[in-house]
Amino acid sequence: MRPARSPVVSRGLVRPRRVLLVLSLGVLCQTVLCQTALSEPAQSPAISSRPALSPAATARALEIYRELIEIDTVTATGDTARAADAMAARLIAAGLPAADVQVFKPAPRKGNLVARLRGTGERKPILLVAHIDVVDAPRADWTTDPFRLTERDGWYYARGAGDDKFMAAAFVANLIRYREEGWRPSRDIILVLETDEEILDGNAMGIQWLLRNQRALIDAEFALNEGGSVSLRGDRAVWNSVQTSEKVSVNLRLAVKNAGGHSAVPVRDNAIYRLSAALSRLAAFEFPLELTATTRAWLERMATLETGQMAQDMQAVLAPAPDPDAVARLSASPALNAQLRTTCVATLLEAGQVINALPQLAQASLNCRLIPGTTVSAVRDRLAAVLADAAVEITQIGTATPSDPSPLESTLISAIEAVSAQFWPGAPVLPVMSAGATDGSFLRNAGIPTYGHSGLAGEPGEGRAHGRDERIRVRSFNEGLEYLYRLVKRLSGPA
Repeated sequence: MRPARSPVVSRGLVRPRRVLLVLSLGVLCQTVLCQTALSEPAQSPAISSRPALSPAATARALEIYRELIEIDTVTATGDTARAADAMAARLIAAGLPAADVQVFKPAPRKGNLVARLRGTGERKPILLVAHIDVVDAPRADWTTDPFRLTERDGWYYARGAGDDKFMAAAFVANLIRYREEGWRPSRDIILVLETDEEILDGNAMGIQWLLRNQRALIDAEFALNEGGSVSLRGDRAVWNSVQTSEKVSVNLRLAVKNAGGHSAVPVRDNAIYRLSAALSRLAAFEFPLELTATTRAWLERMATLETGQMAQDMQAVLAPAPDPDAVARLSASPALNAQLRTTCVATLLEAGQVINALPQLAQASLNCRLIPGTTVSAVRDRLAAVLADAAVEITQIGTATPSDPSPLESTLISAIEAVSAQFWPGAPVLPVMSAGATDGSFLRNAGIPTYGHSGLAGEPGEGRAHGRDERIRVRSFNEGLEYLYRLVKRLSGPA
């Protein structure tokens, strides 16, 4: 997944009415979330009281997980084709027909696995998606080898531990388990392990390539993907999230050009100074508060669950005229701030050509995450006003991929609620907007509703995705594996 990760959301989702058909998030808010009184949810039990697991299934999944982790699949330099081949070999060895296990290699070292467990065909297939590429991890920065699975103090450490090789390993292991059981679902289960999820351009060889070249092979009623997790506070679950939408990632470049000259004869019009001044103005700027149906709903719930200043601030932000001081206090939390507004942050900086010449070019790259419905042109116009210097050129890098939220369908939510309650009773299931980006946007735009939902439990930020010492809890791995096994079986069983 491209950052950021799980948003801060409310604990107070009311169970959707069983007569609910297909609703957008906005309609959901109006008909279910926003007009129903809430009470304090029951405390979720501690991890130790959750369902018994299968030791054999867990051991096999860990073996698959280790194999995936220890194949270097760094997007730019690794080999996802090797990883796809390894997983294909496991599925075929387990008895899946070779014709139903295909590896596509659209470029050197790039591989996508598409495997199908055939059902009765009574219903349209379900698509299980996980990416097997990872971001780089300099060995010197880590306390463990990032490309060796290390178990330490109840954690698994490795690059890709949670993003996204847990889901990849769980899906493969569970498909093998279904096959061994002789279970025949009422719909085909299609597994896609894709490459190039961690890059933001139209040349990605993963889901975008599959949609262009093998669309019929991955057609499904809906997809499960990364993006939603179980939020813990200590050893207790607070909520289980279903990601139905995500902010739109847009990359922009700021550039200042200059005639340059000899450094022995400095001039006031220095490209680096002008760009620096513009960036200082950007650093002091925040886009205005912009609540969606989803973020408004979870703020309403959180305001009933929090106490003191936090509860007061949430109520004040929800008011028709939000209190600026309350907005500022909530915005001090990076996770909350990412939910409250569009953001643009400088991530790359380069300038000059040699040390004894005035710079002819200074440029900075910005990564912006737009609230759904916000246009790129509106963001560019706002930035131009903030930078307040006509010499700073603003250009877009690559393309943006906005997508409408996936509809929240009652059958799906009912299944998630039922299985989630087995593991985390009292923890509500809550639709969320992700501040990060996944390849779910491409699937949504192709007509395949996509839901980020992993069953992987952790406290916000503890997974360290894309950072040093990425990790997941050993217990979360074990339980998430069993959770996905039961959920996919329920979603794919008799109608």
